[in-house]
Amino acid sequence: MRVVLDANVLISALISSLGPPGQLLSAVKRGDLALVTSGYQIEELREVLGREKLRPYIKPEEARDLIDNLETIGSLIHELPERKLSPDPADNPILATAIAGKADLIVSGDKADMLALGRVNHIEIATPARALAKLDKVGNRP
Repeated sequence: MRVVLDANVLISALISSLGPPGQLLSAVKRGDLALVTSGYQIEELREVLGREKLRPYIKPEEARDLIDNLETIGSLIHELPERKLSPDPADNPILATAIAGKADLIVSGDKADMLALGRVNHIEIATPARALAKLDKVGNRP
């Protein structure tokens, strides 16, 4: 299954490896899920992970390791189509990443915008818990 993990999911995975976001990131690292990402997302993560308020929760070396290895553990999409699908313009490149990368699923914790869309171009947008339940059905549960 090809997935796009929204920045909030990746950040949550770094904060707690035991919750659903952490389990999804572990599944990606094991190869049970195929991660789709983009340069836009990597830059977004770099900016967010550099914020002072996250320092008590995320070790700088773990943040660096994730950013440095996203291209290795995922498929990097270079050309993003122009899309205006979300009320939050910052979500559009993530949606475009999923479309261009032929993702099966977008995983997000953003209830107000991303999850409210439900799906884009036949790609379901799900919570981390829902994504884990889908993995259960195909036998790839972390």
